[in-house]
Amino acid sequence: MDRRGFLKHAATGAVAAAVPSSMHSQDHDHDHGHDHQVVPSDPALRTKALESLLVEKGLVDQAALDALIDTFEHKVGPRNGAKVVSRAWIDPNYKARLLSDAASAIAEIGLGKSAVGDHTLVLENTPKVHNLVVCTLCSCYPWSVLGLPPMWYKSTAYRSRAVIDPRGVLREFGLQLDEDVEVRVWDSTAELRYFVLPERPAGSENLSEPELAELVTRDAMVGVAKVSMPAGGAKA
Repeated sequence: MDRRGFLKHAATGAVAAAVPSSMHSQDHDHDHGHDHQVVPSDPALRTKALESLLVEKGLVDQAALDALIDTFEHKVGPRNGAKVVSRAWIDPNYKARLLSDAASAIAEIGLGKSAVGDHTLVLENTPKVHNLVVCTLCSCYPWSVLGLPPMWYKSTAYRSRAVIDPRGVLREFGLQLDEDVEVRVWDSTAELRYFVLPERPAGSENLSEPELAELVTRDAMVGVAKVSMPAGGAKA
């Protein structure tokens, strides 16, 4: 989602949340030949106003701002994190270094030590332990590894319920864990960020490192999903 899409999505979601559900059921019985105007939420309006003011005052270069957003949306995304995960899956020694010193291990594969900073911890999922990452205060997130945080990660519902009822939240994401699997919830801060090293999916033994990276999703590295094999399975 680009910056304009983010603002539109935020505005639409805020309005929908403010309208009683009974009003949503009152469907019109005629077709409209025009679009309804949606009034943006206060945060969306403030964000746009602040951006416009900074550009107008010459404190922010619009082109530089767009380039920065494009980098995180299209060039970083979860790709950097996926590269880290796939390398850890095929190289046990690298995985050990990643779990003990994430910044240095990530620098080994050419992403640069500043890619995650010196205060990022990688959490390994196992058959008996499942890690889930949240930021209860705001939306602290390892941007340079996973890209822009998803909308749901910033939502009040996720930030509160991930701590109170993590299994329920995971079920809503489609992930049902066995009762004997321990769920550990990690609260990110500005000083310490987390991302998950998911379990390698069964049947992926014949896949190359780049092929493994294609399987890794942002949601799996936050802990709300597992990595799965494509419908066709692994290559022979």
